[in-house]
Amino acid sequence: MVDTIAVGLVLGLIGIGLVGIALSGIRNVINGKSEFKRITVMLVPVAVFVISYVTMGTFDQAGMATLVFMMGIMILGIMITGTRGTFKF
Repeated sequence: MVDTIAVGLVLGLIGIGLVGIALSGIRNVINGKSEFKRITVMLVPVAVFVISYVTMGTFDQAGMATLVFMMGIMILGIMITGTRGTFKF
C-alpha cells in the first residue's frame, strides 16, 4: 500500500517537473532566449522511441533500441568532433 502511494507521488512529481520544463522552454522560445532548433533537438530521442515502439511493439524492446541507437549516435558524434579537431576542419 505504501509502495503504491510512494510510486504515485514520485510519478506525479516527475510529471509536474516535465510540465514546468516544457512551459519554461516554450516561454524561452517565445521570448527569444532560446533557438527553436536547440529545443527540437531534445525531441530526437522521443521520435526514435516512437518509431522503434511502432516497429517492435513492446516498450521494453523500444527502450533498448532507443538506448542503443542514441549511444551509437553519441559515439559517432564524438568521433566526428575528434576528427574535425585533429585535422582542423
